[in-house]
Amino acid sequence: MMAESAEKRKTDSQTLTEKESQKADMEAELQAQTEGKAAAEKELSATLEYIASLHSECDWLIQYYDVRKEARTGDIDSIIKAKDILSGADYSLVQTRSHRFLRSGRA
Repeated sequence: MMAESAEKRKTDSQTLTEKESQKADMEAELQAQTEGKAAAEKELSATLEYIASLHSECDWLIQYYDVRKEARTGDIDSIIKAKDILSGADYSLVQTRSHRFLRSGRA
């Protein structure tokens, strides 16, 4: 009976040592996972902030698209006219707007 008790204590001692070792390993893994989670959350926060800034920038681009398009069209027309003038064209006698007083409806 004493031999069995000694054997049981030896087995229990080995089991306890193994379980303590497993617990230490799992705690280390938990710590690593916790740190990884914190880093991932920080990266996610930065990504969400970047997406929000892109969203506001896109909203601005969409809101002022027509104004920018009109400005670019005006720039293109001005460049074409400047190129024509440098090539020798004369725009001094060109009518820039129509006069409707001749079409007044008197028939």
